[in-house]
Order: sequence, then structure tokens, then C-alpha cells
Amino acid sequence: MIFIDLKFLGLQHVIGTAVLDGPSGVTLIDPGPTSCLPALESALSDHGRALSDVKTILLTHIHLDHAGATGTLLARLPGASVYVHQRGAPHLIDPVKLLASATRLYGTNMARFWGEVRPVPADRVHPLAGGERLEVAGRTLEVQYTPGHASHHVSYLDTTTGIAYVGDTGGIRVVEGYIKAPTPPPDIDLELWEESLQKIERWKPSALVLTHFGLVHDVPDHLRKFRGALSRMAALVRETLAADGTDEERIQRFVDDMRADVRRVLSDEDAAATEAAAAFDQLWLGLARYWRKQSIECNGH
Repeated sequence: MIFIDLKFLGLQHVIGTAVLDGPSGVTLIDPGPTSCLPALESALSDHGRALSDVKTILLTHIHLDHAGATGTLLARLPGASVYVHQRGAPHLIDPVKLLASATRLYGTNMARFWGEVRPVPADRVHPLAGGERLEVAGRTLEVQYTPGHASHHVSYLDTTTGIAYVGDTGGIRVVEGYIKAPTPPPDIDLELWEESLQKIERWKPSALVLTHFGLVHDVPDHLRKFRGALSRMAALVRETLAADGTDEERIQRFVDDMRADVRRVLSDEDAAATEAAAAFDQLWLGLARYWRKQSIECNGH
């Protein structure tokens, strides 16, 4: 396995792509956004491969930082195909709703952050439900449905190496020493997330690959710390919702707390990469939506 830094916005350790190389060609797991395609192509060349060698794209989910380049890649690779959860597949084929949702979050930064987002031909999309075994790049990968971060999230286990490719389900860790939970709207579900973590643990993986960012070897310790980070962030957002003020004021309190927390641990460069991997205001929005939904459901009963 090769892990490529896509140098998102010129920063290191923000978004990465896993590359599986085998006799049948190259498989990419989460190719990233189109804005990073030059970095991906250059890194493949450094390893003696070219984009034309790519035969398969595996997506953990369809968020643009993970999957935005898929349509652009397939337009250049007429023999390649893509695997994605069945809930995400329609939005690859017709990304209008996906782009509208992303635009609400990123506004005028859409083009700079993500670049082109092209539709994927339906006949080249293989929907997944979880439980499948895929034969790619000369190895067998098990698929598990792992929602919580996104309703269309899956994870992959390489049965030969024991490495699990967990997208955003395993959190964000741009460098060792600081973990945060990626909790943007609209799909955050803490109960489902815990179930997904337990599914990953039942695999007993030798290591995790996080899209943000890289290989984690001490899996039990990482998942323990990640659970703590997710719990603390969820509690902090709940506290802001209980306090007086506008949502703008609540978001600012949360962002200020997160920035102070990360800068106590990391260098300015690593702190910037951590925030670029998932903007702090969006983390509040996703968790606030979760808590408000919980309140509505409780009041409804």
C-alpha cells in the first residue's frame, strides 16, 4: 500500500489517497478532489505508475474531499469503475443535490477547494450494501457498512495485510498527538457511529488508514482516544445549545475553544492542517443538527 499526500491547498497531511498496486492494475481508495489531481498524478509517477494504470476506485463515501475527482478520473479512464455505498451511488451519477449541499457549506470556495465535479456514468458504478468481498489489485477486501459520519459510508479490510481503510469513521489525526471527530452536517449519528466503530474492532485490524491522515498502528489506543474526542466535542456543542445567544455566537464559542485546544498541542502548521481537514464551524453544525433532531424525537414521544 502506498499513501499519497494530495497537498490540499498547499498544506501537508490534510487529505490522502491510498494506492493498492497489483498485477491487474492500480486501485485508488478515496481519490480526493479534482483540485488535487495534479498532486495525485505526480505522486503516482514518482512511484512508477500513471493515472492510466488505475482500474478501480473504491470510495468510503461521497463527500467531495474524498470522492470529488471520481467523475473527472473516469472520464479520463474509460476502463475504470467505481465502488460506493448504494446510498451514495445516485449522487455520483447525478451530483446536483450533492453540489447544492456542499455549496451551502463552502460558498464561493467551492471551485478553489474542490475543482470540477463531474457525473459518473451509471454503468460504471457498483453499489455496495456492506458484507461484500471485492477482488482488487490482487487482493481480497471485505466491505462493512459504517455510518455515523455519513449515511453512505463504508470501510474496507484488506484480508491479507489486516489494514482497514476507514475513511472518516476513525476520525482525523493529521499528526500523532491530536485527534478530532469529523462531524459536518447532515448525517451525524452518534449511536450509529459507535456501532460502526465496534464493527471495525471486530475485524481486529493490524492498522487503520485515515483519509485525514495516514496509517495508525495502535488501533485500540487510537479508537479509545477517538471516542473520547467525539464525546467531548458532542458535549461541548450540547453546552453551547443550552446557553443563551444566537447560533452565530454559539459557533464562535465552539470554534474558539477548538482552536485553543488544538494549538495547545500542535504547531501552527499542523493546527492549520487539522482545521483544513474539517472546518470547526462545520463540526458544530453537524453536532448541533444531531442534538436538535434528538430533542425533536424525544418531544415527539
